[in-house]
Amino acid sequence: MDRVSTSGNYALVLANLMAAQKRQLEAGQQVSSEKKAADLKGYARKAETLTAMHSLAAKVDGFLDQTDLLTSKLAMQDTALNQVGDAAQAARDAIAEALATGRADTLMQELQNAFSNTIQGLNTKFQGEYLFAGGQVNTKPTTAVTLSDLTAAPSIASLFQNDQFKTSNRLDESTTIQTGFLADQIGTQIYGAFQSVEAFQQGAGGPFNGTLSAAQRTFLSGVLASFDTAHDNLIKVAGQNGLYQREAEGAQKDLLGRQTTLANMIGGITDVNMAEAVSRLQQAQISVQGAAQVFASLKGASLLEILTP
Repeated sequence: MDRVSTSGNYALVLANLMAAQKRQLEAGQQVSSEKKAADLKGYARKAETLTAMHSLAAKVDGFLDQTDLLTSKLAMQDTALNQVGDAAQAARDAIAEALATGRADTLMQELQNAFSNTIQGLNTKFQGEYLFAGGQVNTKPTTAVTLSDLTAAPSIASLFQNDQFKTSNRLDESTTIQTGFLADQIGTQIYGAFQSVEAFQQGAGGPFNGTLSAAQRTFLSGVLASFDTAHDNLIKVAGQNGLYQREAEGAQKDLLGRQTTLANMIGGITDVNMAEAVSRLQQAQISVQGAAQVFASLKGASLLEILTP
């Protein structure tokens, strides 16, 4: 015969109430977090798989952060290289204009403006560091300021302060590309073209300040080729940077795809079915309410009162 007691009834109802509250808490946590469990213990045999996936996802995220930074840096390099290239073209156009009009009233001023733009491009910074300084990222790559600096310096090379370190960047586990350019690599040729004009300006054939002499016309006609060559080479450097940009963007696209795939795989294990979770929460809430009502109805009752007619 089963024994009946007031304490036994209380214990049974209390156990049911506590179990319902536990189910309500678990369902509520799933609904609020949208995850099946709060830690790896909740995923049992899949915990090891999840750990590996999270590790790979963190590595992909790291590469993606680096690639995002690299694409921004390459975009800044593109702007700087085009600025130097445009300066070379502007200098060439100023000389051609002087030859066309036969006058050089503003020629040297225009060339100084073009030279200043060249210097500005070579001394471009990205995140507070000089782009074309090699490893000397806190030192201006070129110290020239005016055209006269080109003739005053012992050599063009002395006007460049960069070292020969070229930056390399790792795009993913197996791909590393060299993305750095150096100021002397970019600027030596165009500096030489500017220097030749400044030297002529300071010499017996100068200055350029009015109607061009026959000697001046001959000189300027010859120096056009130097600016053309410098400009063409600058376009090639900018084109190489463009290739790096496309490679970085391709790697970025691939990494984003891998990131999405891993997120979906991890979510397939960890993400809770929200419709089911909400349904379990509602059922648990009903169970808690029912158990609480039963517990309340037993409050103050005793077996004696139940058995008394």
